[in-house]
Amino acid sequence: MQRFSRPERRINGPTITHLWSMLKLLDVLVQLDHLKNAKASIPNDFSWYKRTFTQVSVQWPDTDSMREELDDLQIFLSTRWAILLNLHVEMFRVNNVEDILQVLIVFAVESLELDFALLFPERHILLRVLPVLVVMATSSEKDSESLYKRVKINRLINMFKNDPVIPAFPDLHLSPAAILKELTVYFPKFSSQTRLLALPAPHELPPREAQDYQRHYLIVNHIGAIRAEHDDFAIRFASSMNQLLLLKSTDGADIEWCKEVKGNMYDMVIEGFQLLSRWTARVWEQCAWKFSRPCKDAGPSESQEILASYSDYEKVVRYNYSAEERKALVELVSYIKSVGSMMQRSDTLVADALWETIHAEVQDFVQNTLATMLRTTFRKKKDLSRILSDMRTLSADWMANTSKPESEFQSLQHGGDESRANFFYPRPVAPTAAQVHCLQFLIYEVVSGGNLRKPGGLFGNSGSEIPVNDLKQLESFFYKLSFFLHILDYSATIASLTDLGFLWFREFYLESSRVIQFPIECSLPWMLVDHVLESQSAGLLESVLMPFDIYNDSAQHALAVLKQRFLYDEIEAEVDHCFDIFVSKLCEAIFTYYKSWSASELLDPSFLFALDNGEKYSIQPMRFTSLLKMTRVKLLGRTIDLRSLIAERMNKVFRENLEFFFDRFESQDLCAIVELEKLLDILKHSHELLSKDLSIDSFNLMLNEMQENISLVSFSSRLASQIWSEMQSDFLPNFILCNTTQRFIRSSKVPLVPVQKPSVPHAKPNFYCGTPDLNSAHQSFARLHSGFFGIPHMISVVKLLGSRSLPWLIRALLDHISNKVATLETMITGLQEALPKSIGLLPFDGGVTGCMRLVKEQLSWGTKSELKAEVLCGIKEIGSILYWMGLLDIVLRELDTTHFMQTAPWLGLLPSADGQTLHSQNGDSPVVNLFKSATAAIVSNPRCPNPTSFYMMSKQAEAADLLYKANLNTGSVLEYALAFTSAALDKYCSKWSAAPKTGFIDITTSKDFYRIYSGLQIGFLEQSVQLQPNNHDVLGDSVAWGGCTIIYLLGQQLHFELFDFSYQILNVAEVEATSVTQTHKNPHFGQGWDPLLEAMKKARRLNNHVFSMLKSRCPLEDKTACAIKQSGAPLHRIKFENTVSAFETLPQKGT
Repeated sequence: MQRFSRPERRINGPTITHLWSMLKLLDVLVQLDHLKNAKASIPNDFSWYKRTFTQVSVQWPDTDSMREELDDLQIFLSTRWAILLNLHVEMFRVNNVEDILQVLIVFAVESLELDFALLFPERHILLRVLPVLVVMATSSEKDSESLYKRVKINRLINMFKNDPVIPAFPDLHLSPAAILKELTVYFPKFSSQTRLLALPAPHELPPREAQDYQRHYLIVNHIGAIRAEHDDFAIRFASSMNQLLLLKSTDGADIEWCKEVKGNMYDMVIEGFQLLSRWTARVWEQCAWKFSRPCKDAGPSESQEILASYSDYEKVVRYNYSAEERKALVELVSYIKSVGSMMQRSDTLVADALWETIHAEVQDFVQNTLATMLRTTFRKKKDLSRILSDMRTLSADWMANTSKPESEFQSLQHGGDESRANFFYPRPVAPTAAQVHCLQFLIYEVVSGGNLRKPGGLFGNSGSEIPVNDLKQLESFFYKLSFFLHILDYSATIASLTDLGFLWFREFYLESSRVIQFPIECSLPWMLVDHVLESQSAGLLESVLMPFDIYNDSAQHALAVLKQRFLYDEIEAEVDHCFDIFVSKLCEAIFTYYKSWSASELLDPSFLFALDNGEKYSIQPMRFTSLLKMTRVKLLGRTIDLRSLIAERMNKVFRENLEFFFDRFESQDLCAIVELEKLLDILKHSHELLSKDLSIDSFNLMLNEMQENISLVSFSSRLASQIWSEMQSDFLPNFILCNTTQRFIRSSKVPLVPVQKPSVPHAKPNFYCGTPDLNSAHQSFARLHSGFFGIPHMISVVKLLGSRSLPWLIRALLDHISNKVATLETMITGLQEALPKSIGLLPFDGGVTGCMRLVKEQLSWGTKSELKAEVLCGIKEIGSILYWMGLLDIVLRELDTTHFMQTAPWLGLLPSADGQTLHSQNGDSPVVNLFKSATAAIVSNPRCPNPTSFYMMSKQAEAADLLYKANLNTGSVLEYALAFTSAALDKYCSKWSAAPKTGFIDITTSKDFYRIYSGLQIGFLEQSVQLQPNNHDVLGDSVAWGGCTIIYLLGQQLHFELFDFSYQILNVAEVEATSVTQTHKNPHFGQGWDPLLEAMKKARRLNNHVFSMLKSRCPLEDKTACAIKQSGAPLHRIKFENTVSAFETLPQKGT
């Protein structure tokens, strides 16, 4: 300032470069002073240091000078604005410093009004130093009048009103009004500026004005316009890049078209810089506004006491951003980073175009525009002509010119027609920074003439002898020169404009809150990431990684600018923690979305059609695909494969979900098998949908792992073992059969066998069907099948177990039958011993009453009630297993039919009338012929490179043909079960079925099994009509299936139908009813036996049904059965020639 204030100065000035240097230096001093004023730790630490120094320096000689320095330092630290006060004292020792201050003020005001500053940091510098400059420049009334002549006070007031809050540091802000009021204490003469001092500070704003400022500062109020700017710029920038690439690929393009394309690219880069600067400035200014207006209102679920317990940083960040504001901030951050990345990627492509355009602009100005000015305006002004000639000498590129500088010099001397513009070839040679500064200095020298007191603005025309047109040309090129510096430093400019690391820093609040670090919930970058994940907004999802770039910027700032390793370590620790949580939450969101999508697609369409609000079960599409394809995420200098992390996590989540399904099934009864199948179908479909975008483990592999069924020799899977365990412990003892509905239901009586099961596990909704609404819908379907076991459950059992584990379960059930028969043998022997040696036919003359009395006398089992109950339960379990096998046989036959329909056309098979299969053509099957003919046609071509592979395909077709044909010969599981039961009964045939000695039916035998079952049946029926709950509610129809099957396989069906007690009583009742009808009506007929008779009739109908089924599925005259191979495939009707069978005990014809 002293250099430019001396009257004898040799050079004029200050130049634009000097002005910016002084403004930036003053800005640094203002920021340091503000930091010193705001941070209490600086004077506190110094006070501690001074006390310690006083204690330890008592013994030191000559400490007076050191104490004086400490006192001066303490005064400096405890005095507010001490740096500015000292600066003011030093500045006003310079003569005429007021002129330079006024020039700085005029430059700052004009730059702000004309938006001359290209980058937002320059604008913030001007806003921060302007109030300080005004205070210093109006330290006297004379200076005030001089200043207000050049800059109207209304302009200054508007400046301070438009920006009441200015960013100073990432977590500190400045207020021009507060600075003006505070400096009044130290500059008493400034107190006369009442209009400036009347400006309200941020905390003094009236509510209405505060709302107006809030609409200006908050991004959410401008995001619509920003979105439109982004979309428009992205399209036009991409179009310009395409034009540039087309130009580079074209040889011999037109020069004018080249100039137009490259000039358009230059304009797009300038516009991109301006957009980035404006957007990033909005983020800075919103943060400053939020810091100046902390949250004061409690939320709907928060009391004032809870709000008071929050830290200051939580009030200005965590609870100061609404959901809409967070969404808008995420959107703007993504726009800044995406545009910056797009421009950064095109750095090498646009560099030549930018340099050529700048070269053309400079050369056109110095070779053509200045040449014209030298010939016209400045022809007789030697001083100004010399400056213009210096500008041409500094910047003209004569090597690119087609004409010689000597000839041009001659044209300037002689005039005439040589005024035409010079033509020069474009060259990618940009001017240096020194050349740009010199051109700016010389243009400013031409305009101002070195007069600091020149009225008007920088390019004002008052008192100037330069024509308006020439002045406009100089002004336009002057402003372009400032853009050139930023464009030449392309990468650094983009890095500066896209640096959002300030959103993380919170050092001031760490100190004021007396904590080492805030939880990540208070960190603004993580708040933005968490908001995207929690809001599930489809439009924001692709931008979920953008806030992590804030951590990259803050880490770069900590290392490169602040050079503080501990700050970087804190950032790194937070990023590690946040990224782990992010991956976990993202994977949970992905899993929930695909699970909900799958559950929605698998809902019954008729169910959705019948609902009025079916749209709540539809899933909005989410854009996870782009995230699932990311393999290179840059974070703190490291490259992270997000795709592999998600895949690893998904594999784990799917396995956890399968584990939860099996745990849930193991805590319920067998009826939950339908729900398990539905949940597994949803999970499998989710896996299929996700597998389209992500490579994860096979679902069958994960399912086999969870079922502990990986080994090739393992046939008893976890699910099969659980089904068998459930049948043993709960299903067979506690479920009863309803033959009419073909269902097993749980007995209404207290379970005979108490069952110990683990509690039902609980999990998040996404472990079921995704969302609570979908969970409710699918659980409604599951509840329809939760109270019984029937065909739907058997279909689920077959689908879930498959051909690998189902044979194991069948064998386990058949072994249970064998064990149960062995257990019943001793019990039946005990019942046989209690019967009389001979039991005859029931007499008709005693009627129903007499017959019942005689039966009770013959069945002397009064002391063996427990034994009878155990025998009935054993027979019931045998009957339940056999009926269960019948349901299984129905389902397997349906599957076999479907399988046959799918494979028969390829194998050339046709069904025949007798149930066998016929070949539709002789020789090979169609699939084998197809591959053989294709192989022959290809191999016959001499250009066939490798015929071996085609021969191999033909052989594989033959092998597939053999395998599928072998699997078509399936048998009946029920027939095999009956044959197995018959073989199990063979060893007890002599005890339960005595051969007649005479060859005729023995009507008095009492030891055969049918006698035992007949006695048990009539007792069972009598109790079923007398007791509540009756025996039928405890045992159901399984007893009839078990008893009749044993009777049938022992060859005693005819004996049973002739000599069963209940059948005989029904015959007596019919005869008695007929005789009564013929004589006279007896009102006392039956004596209350009607319920029992009705029960007997039902039992007879059920027994006849069972016997008819047994005759059709296991005819006694055909002594055959079926078996199951080790591979699990049933064999159709294999004769057991060496098996001693109960069929041989039947009476032979002709004996």
